[in-house]
Amino acid sequence: MLKSKADIKKLRKKRIRTRISKKIKGTPERPRVLVVKSNCYVYTQVIDDLSGRIIASASTLEKDFQEKSKNSKNKEACQLLGSILAKRLKEKDVRAIVFDRGLYPYHGRIKTLAEALRAEGISF
Repeated sequence: MLKSKADIKKLRKKRIRTRISKKIKGTPERPRVLVVKSNCYVYTQVIDDLSGRIIASASTLEKDFQEKSKNSKNKEACQLLGSILAKRLKEKDVRAIVFDRGLYPYHGRIKTLAEALRAEGISF
């Protein structure tokens, strides 16, 4: 049975996600920070995988973010997003995380977001 190229890409991405999820788990002491990029926005969630709860989240779609920044998908936006997320983590007394970059390579916006979290005192 022939498959389209889009179906093949979806299957490949699903395999990569399952391989990553086998290795990276979030605990209450060190929750997992998941980063998702779309064409217009960047979303982050802090997840405790043992209880299945989302501890905190931040995105470039929020009003708090859009008041401070005009652009929502460049490196400066990701740096601001990282500092916003770090402040929310500090409010919840989370100092150490596991960084889940997903399918994205560690450069550009993802690297800037991670460095902003480290600069605010979150260790991983």
